[in-house]
Amino acid sequence: MKKVLLSAVALVAFTFANAQEGEAKEFGFSKGNIMLEGNLGFSSSTKTNSDNTGDLDETKTSSFEFNPKAGYFVTDKLAVGVELMVGSGKKEVTVFGTPNVTTEDTNNSFGAGIFARYYFLELGQRFKTYAEAGLGFGSKKWESNGTETRKDANFGLGIDLGINYFVTKKMAINFGLANVLGFNSTKSEFPGGDETVTSGVNGNFNIFNNFFDTPTFGLTYKF
Repeated sequence: MKKVLLSAVALVAFTFANAQEGEAKEFGFSKGNIMLEGNLGFSSSTKTNSDNTGDLDETKTSSFEFNPKAGYFVTDKLAVGVELMVGSGKKEVTVFGTPNVTTEDTNNSFGAGIFARYYFLELGQRFKTYAEAGLGFGSKKWESNGTETRKDANFGLGIDLGINYFVTKKMAINFGLANVLGFNSTKSEFPGGDETVTSGVNGNFNIFNNFFDTPTFGLTYKF
């Protein structure tokens, strides 16, 4: 009787463990999966300067950035893929008077690159933490009141951290947490033939002071 009872307990424990393992594998990626992801960043602000006579000027700024990606999982933890980036920004300054004078500065950007993403930590069944290394090229054009004032050509390397939270088996919310290390080089051309070249390295290793101050968020789909 004791052997039968022990066997029954072992069977129940084995079945429970397999069920837990199967449930855990429902959330996450496996070799051969395809990942589609779109990260979105935006901002908008208005600032008004005034004195005792009334409003003097007003500055409105806005920016938008969309970063779609597609990756293929060569192992359960490692994906490689390609990405695009499109963005725009606008700054409008109005000086109040008779009449009002408005200056509008805009910029538009486009970029493309490749990346490798490695999932190194699971926080429960649904949270998957990753590090990502990427290489990209891009361009950016600046205009003031409709006249081109500057053109940039960019090259960059970077390492980022992020988290996927699986809402369903196929869909996750993506949080871009921090840019840990990066190298950027920019060549700028100005009307008249002037050029400048700027390059630099940036690092952010004390990232957990601003853990939830994330610059991007988006959706990740698994196929």
